[in-house]
Amino acid sequence: MLEQLFGSRTRDKLLKLFLENSGRQFFVRELTREINERIHSVRRELDNLTRLGLLTSRQIDQKRYYMVDRNFVLFEELTALVKKSKLLLEKVVADKVKKLDGLRYLCLTGRFLEEEHLLTDVLLVGKIAPEVLKKFIGDLEKIYQKEIRYTHLTSHEFNIRKEVTDKFLYSILNGRKIVLLNKIGISN
Repeated sequence: MLEQLFGSRTRDKLLKLFLENSGRQFFVRELTREINERIHSVRRELDNLTRLGLLTSRQIDQKRYYMVDRNFVLFEELTALVKKSKLLLEKVVADKVKKLDGLRYLCLTGRFLEEEHLLTDVLLVGKIAPEVLKKFIGDLEKIYQKEIRYTHLTSHEFNIRKEVTDKFLYSILNGRKIVLLNKIGISN
């Protein structure tokens, strides 16, 4: 059974998506966009996970929708495993952040907290070389397997925006976020 669960990259992405969104149903093309994989491999893995019993499906208006079967024998354990893997990823990211000299503040928001309406997923404040920033964001995209929207402000830009009560900045500072670095004394 474990071999069937962890056999491919596409299956891994599907497992994470379904277990993190266990109350939601998805159709095939939606899944290919969400996990950025080819439709053929998504269909194959959906068949595998359905045969295994983790997923159920139903036809609605010419579309087949898939969802997690919460009664699956390993549902709770797999959900806990996905949550623990996210915590390990956050530790890896936190370790990478410590190596970014000149950075004064960094928080994760937006897609990291299922807050899709926000315009950014990472807010960085401080001095950071463009090539270092590009590599860091690229590393995040590899780790989280999704496109990362980010906002980089110098300390001066941050202070100006804070003084004028910039709506965008305050939506982040006053909203839900995961603060990984705070050397400028912003209260959570």
